Amino acid sequence: MLTVSVLAAVVSLFITPPSPALLASIDWRTLGTLFMMLCVLEGFKQENVLKPVVNLGTKLDSMIPLSLFLIFGVFFSSMFVTNDVSLIIFVPLTILMFREGDKERYILPVISMENIAAIRGSLLTPFGSPQNLFLYGQSGVSAGRFLLHMLPLCLSSALLLPLFVLFLYRKDLRERIRVDAGRAAGEWKPENRKKRIAYAALFLLVIFTIVSRTPFWYVSALIVLAVTLLVDPGLLKKVDYVLILTFLCFFVFSSSIAANPGIADLLRRSVTGREYWWAIGLSQIISNVPASIVLYPFTENFAGLIYGLDTAGLCSLIGSLASVINYRLYVREYPGQGGRFVKVFTLVSWAFFLIVVIPGWLLSRWNFFG
Repeated sequence: MLTVSVLAAVVSLFITPPSPALLASIDWRTLGTLFMMLCVLEGFKQENVLKPVVNLGTKLDSMIPLSLFLIFGVFFSSMFVTNDVSLIIFVPLTILMFREGDKERYILPVISMENIAAIRGSLLTPFGSPQNLFLYGQSGVSAGRFLLHMLPLCLSSALLLPLFVLFLYRKDLRERIRVDAGRAAGEWKPENRKKRIAYAALFLLVIFTIVSRTPFWYVSALIVLAVTLLVDPGLLKKVDYVLILTFLCFFVFSSSIAANPGIADLLRRSVTGREYWWAIGLSQIISNVPASIVLYPFTENFAGLIYGLDTAGLCSLIGSLASVINYRLYVREYPGQGGRFVKVFTLVSWAFFLIVVIPGWLLSRWNFFG
């Protein structure tokens, strides 16, 4: 993805030469906010901040309640810690718990449903995914109105997921499992308590910065940087700078294309009225995060664009970066089983996609700004 974004940015600079106007058109606020989120969420991951949630799951001894707990753990946590981080937390936990309980045959269908939960849960909030973060910043709508428009998609998905779980365990609805609670939940180091408090406080600061749209976002970014340097300087080496650089390159590409009247007019005529389908289709080539940056300048139906982007991850691995992360987590534990993952993932995701795609398209006619 980084290679594609760099090539796209370089090619676009031949179409529209670099200039101060091009630099000014880059959404530096989104890049700064993304940096803040990635720093804080890396801290969450390193310090096992969600340990209390994991402890609850280890108390469940039946497959249906445990699977629902894991899937909806992803669903709800993705609204706040982003879809990729929620998968990084819950997918390894699912693999560990199902291995411990001798239920490995259920790992693939359950983590495929966790992938759906991450995509459809994160769409509710402005900070649930990178594309939501970008589009919320561009839209100018209030946080309340954003939540209102995304709520129908989120609720319908929450109702569908339990039906998928019941279908999975239809042969034995009371199937049992036993898990070693201590090993699954991990431990908190007492000496790192200050780090956990610091990351929680920074998380609240980042949420305030996003929702309030304060023009002093750069002050928040400096605070996050300073506190991170103070409590754990080594954390900055682990931040996903590849994602930030990918965003930057696609911002350059989008701004350069938009500045060319001929190309911009062609894209506007092609995309207008078809934002939903363009978002789903283009995401299968460059993923939904870059697609949001490329398509936004040529969009008139904002609802169609964001609904399409938040549905695209159900089609293929490429459709969402979260799906790629899920794939990598699985093949790290089961080398050589990538083909099996793709087969199960595609079957489960497409079953869900076929149910929600048309209702999502019909709902996309709802005026986001009205």
